[in-house]
Amino acid sequence: MTDKQTEMTTMDKVNQSLARRYRAERRFRAYGMAAILFGLACLVVLFTDIIGKGHSAFLQTYVAMEITYDSDVLELSDPSDSNAVARADFQGLVKQSLRDTFSDVSGRRDKRALYALISNGAGFALRDRLANDPSLLNRSETVWLLADDDVDTYVKSRDDEGGAFTGRLNEKQIAWVEQLIADNAVEKRFNTTLFTAGDSREPEQAGILGAMMGSLFTLLVTIALSFPIGVAAAVYLEEYAPKNRFTDFIEVNINNLAAVPSIIFGLLGLAIFIGFFEMHRSIPLVGGLVLTLMTLPTIIISSRAAIKAVPPSIRDAAYGLGASKMQVVMHHVLPLAMPGMLTGAIIGFAQALGETAPLLMIGMVAFIVDIPGGVSDPATALPVQIFLWSDSPERAFVERTSAAIMVLLAFLISMNTLAIWLRKRLERRW
Repeated sequence: MTDKQTEMTTMDKVNQSLARRYRAERRFRAYGMAAILFGLACLVVLFTDIIGKGHSAFLQTYVAMEITYDSDVLELSDPSDSNAVARADFQGLVKQSLRDTFSDVSGRRDKRALYALISNGAGFALRDRLANDPSLLNRSETVWLLADDDVDTYVKSRDDEGGAFTGRLNEKQIAWVEQLIADNAVEKRFNTTLFTAGDSREPEQAGILGAMMGSLFTLLVTIALSFPIGVAAAVYLEEYAPKNRFTDFIEVNINNLAAVPSIIFGLLGLAIFIGFFEMHRSIPLVGGLVLTLMTLPTIIISSRAAIKAVPPSIRDAAYGLGASKMQVVMHHVLPLAMPGMLTGAIIGFAQALGETAPLLMIGMVAFIVDIPGGVSDPATALPVQIFLWSDSPERAFVERTSAAIMVLLAFLISMNTLAIWLRKRLERRW
């Protein structure tokens, strides 16, 4: 075999080897793209399902009723007396209006079915109207009242291809609803109750404001405690702590705590804050303390990584100009590391905002109707509210569960977007 033939044989082997490597690289890139596309497809399916189920919760059905504020029905003579107004039978006005609208309805059972078309909270709306305008007594006006959740579900599903969902409505109730629709007395409006009310046993009266305020107070406690403690711990471990077995033990345990399931922190909070310190259950203060324990490892790790990213030349230049250790850390290291610290902290807070398990352990799963006014008031959180609604049998709670998930996702996406914006806005390049 000549040298030229030998050289050709070697080149062929090299080309074949390169071709195999290029094919393997293309396959690897194709696998990566397929994985990304599969993840995006799953995400699209998830969001489509949530939005498809939850978008209707932002609308609510109202029924126009001619209400006469009859003093005899109300058993009220002085509308300026707040105590008398509070005791008046405003739901009786709704029943009287329904009987006047459907005068052919007779029998106790049929009347009970007729009264069920309007939410049992409509009387409170009429009470507020009369309290704000006492001159309405013994006068009539047309008022749009909140429909019952079964009526709301039926009206929203009338245009669906699968047909209207009748649910618990009987044939007579459906006929009455259709008559109201034909009279243009039924209307779908933006559901302000969803954002202005607390939890309720009745789906049409249930809102997420109480859960949102509970999450806000809990998150404020978490931010106020975890960020300064986490940053201080990171500064100490990176700038002051000697490298020995004790600090190595601390670092290992911090990294291990970041991987501990969140429910363990809930058990810890139950044992320490409620069991030992005897703090009240189901309050944002305890929830914030528990979430502080959970987010501290994440903040410490991200803050230490940000401090390590500061070039040593910055420290050396500051020392060369006569700065003390404290001045170097406070005037140079912390300002340069702050973008990374804020990014890690916001991601940790977003994780805390979406946690459910530790809050369940400390009793924030309670049914809370009132809107909390501070960190010591009984409250629940938005993820826990979603958990409670998802276990409710009424179909109207299904759409409200999805709507609450959409609101929670909006908050989480906003917090992550803020983290990215802060990193881009504040980071410096050397």
